[in-house]
Amino acid sequence: MFEPILLKNVDVPGGHLLSTYEAGGGYQALAKVLREYTPDEVVELVKRSNLRGRGGAGFLTGMKWSFVPKQSSKPKYLCCNADEGEPGTFKDRILMERDPHQLIEGLAVSAYAIGAKTAYVYIRGEYVTAIRRLEQAIAQANAKGYLGSRILGSDFNFTVHIHCGAGAYICGEETAMLESLEGRRAQPRLKPPFPAVAGLYASPTVINNVETLACVPHIVVRGSDWFRDIGPEKSPGPKLYCVSGQVRKPGLYELPMGIPLRELVDHAGGPPPGRRIKAVIPGGVSAPVIPEHGLDVGMDFDSLAAAGSMLGSAGVIVIDNSTCMVKVATRIIEFFHHESCGKCTPCREGLNWVVKILRRIEAGDGAPGDLEQLDRLCKGIFGNTFCALGDGAAMGLRAALKHFREEFVAHIEERRCPLH
Repeated sequence: MFEPILLKNVDVPGGHLLSTYEAGGGYQALAKVLREYTPDEVVELVKRSNLRGRGGAGFLTGMKWSFVPKQSSKPKYLCCNADEGEPGTFKDRILMERDPHQLIEGLAVSAYAIGAKTAYVYIRGEYVTAIRRLEQAIAQANAKGYLGSRILGSDFNFTVHIHCGAGAYICGEETAMLESLEGRRAQPRLKPPFPAVAGLYASPTVINNVETLACVPHIVVRGSDWFRDIGPEKSPGPKLYCVSGQVRKPGLYELPMGIPLRELVDHAGGPPPGRRIKAVIPGGVSAPVIPEHGLDVGMDFDSLAAAGSMLGSAGVIVIDNSTCMVKVATRIIEFFHHESCGKCTPCREGLNWVVKILRRIEAGDGAPGDLEQLDRLCKGIFGNTFCALGDGAAMGLRAALKHFREEFVAHIEERRCPLH
């Protein structure tokens, strides 16, 4: 029987308080690494766990840490990307609101591992409750000696700062987030150099997601073998899944990595009475949609990639048979077009034309050749932009056109939505 690990304090009264966190074993991981581990040993421990980033890309966390230069004349920084702008995703907000000390301990252990003395939590400004809870938790941790100077009597000094963003989706891209942190317009940087070498203030920087950092203390306390025993070998560990859309019990679910998508939807109660599942978006709207017949795929990075989609942020959006896929595709591309930073011509101009064509098709004014033009536009966008925003938009539309092309054709030929 799988027991919640990351969400164990979520429904506990006062779960955001330091006393509650300590009562459940909180900050034991920090004490353990300061007492028993060198920084390199912590990096190796996380490497052995096969922890992969929970922010979307799924890169091996320990490997990312190891890219930070051992010798550097510049300070090293740790950044937590808590912007969480992917539609259908709300896991990081819950962690910060209900159990902020778990994140703070994860930050402290990770900073010790990479040699950083300063961390920034980049959080979207709309997360007012999460911001207040984090501020309170940071103050509590400072007062108790878990943050600040000579932490727990060691030589380790570490401070955490909160930086509020303005709700720009592009700040989910790590280099755009760094630009915003430095006070400039959020636009992706050309890579290389990568942040591990030249990140915040041109200094070595590691950027991790909230959920990724929350896993670190548990790996320290329970061991890398324990973590690898949960889920698939190459994508192990507990995982938070945000299930929304047309299901009976939408919410945040903690289950092993690799759980079949169909089983996950069943955990959320399945579709409303009298309806059936039509498709599921498995990882936020940038993840290609999966039709009903493909729902037996495992919810992990490799299985979903093999199925032509991706785990992304694990924002699972369920779509039932009452929903028009042309409307879904139009709303998703409208979002990407609105959130594009405008730096890349293929993304800026390409998505503008895609939106115009999709709106025309949805309104019953589509023309012969529109679908072929959409195919050409996706080809021109995909792989030709600085960041993955354009790629996500193109992949999502391609999947909708592939699996539900007959609905687009019906809109054009019948000049109306066949479902309404």
